[in-house]
Amino acid sequence: MSTNTLQNDSRPARRHMGLRVSRALSNTAIYTLLIIISIIWLIPFVCILLQSFRVENTHQVGYVIPQKWGLDNYVRLFQTDFPRWYLNTFISALITAVLQTIIVLCMSYTLSRFRFKMRKPLMRLMLILGMFPGMLTMIILYRVLKDLGMTQENSVPGLILVYVASSGMGYYVSKGFFDTIPKSLDEAARVDGATRFQVLKKIILPLSKPIVIYTILTAFMGPWGDFVFARYIAFGTSKGMNVAVGLYNWLNKDQISKFYTMFCAGGVLVAVPVTILFMCLQKYYVEGVTGGAVKG
Repeated sequence: MSTNTLQNDSRPARRHMGLRVSRALSNTAIYTLLIIISIIWLIPFVCILLQSFRVENTHQVGYVIPQKWGLDNYVRLFQTDFPRWYLNTFISALITAVLQTIIVLCMSYTLSRFRFKMRKPLMRLMLILGMFPGMLTMIILYRVLKDLGMTQENSVPGLILVYVASSGMGYYVSKGFFDTIPKSLDEAARVDGATRFQVLKKIILPLSKPIVIYTILTAFMGPWGDFVFARYIAFGTSKGMNVAVGLYNWLNKDQISKFYTMFCAGGVLVAVPVTILFMCLQKYYVEGVTGGAVKG
């Protein structure tokens, strides 16, 4: 075999080796960058977690690792209004998640499967209205809720009403997911005598588990982390506050020295359950986002 033949045979092998090395270096650089970003992102949460176990004093200090560890902050936390704030937040988030999911899925199914005269204008109108920030309506909403007796200590029903009122406008992702399900399944079920509700319940929803979980999670997380509107409606009444507003009040200059470590403990109790829930359902969350990101 000639020298030229050997050289020609070795070129693809060298090229393949070069591609493997280049891909390995690229992946290493990407993973290194992601690890650095993750560490930077996690540092504040780790600091809050460590401070929640610090019991030698309650004010802010210049070190992170506690000198004395204990659960005193968590014990004292439940001797305040924190359980009431937590319950207010959980009730509003849970009821909102249920009602908003039902409304969004029904609206998405209607716009995906039905064809009526004002369908596209209605979709455009909801899209345009969704572009306006909710801050523009805060004054009139507060006035309406005040007239209905849904502010201050009765703020939870008012918050639920506001959260649910515009749920139908969030149909975009769910409708995109429903558009990926063949309409032939609906037609076959209709031929067999199924009603529209039976088609949605027994055919569409079982095939749409990712988008259902995605809708529930997003509907739950909105009220769970709301601060601006919840503070506006509670208006300084502790019984009507959610957990974000209540914990924030502990950070003012008059109370931070007394409640700082308890604030950290409260932040941990708020974040941990939601983080665990999100991590367990992350697969369906991603599938719901990517599956709904289609043109419809």
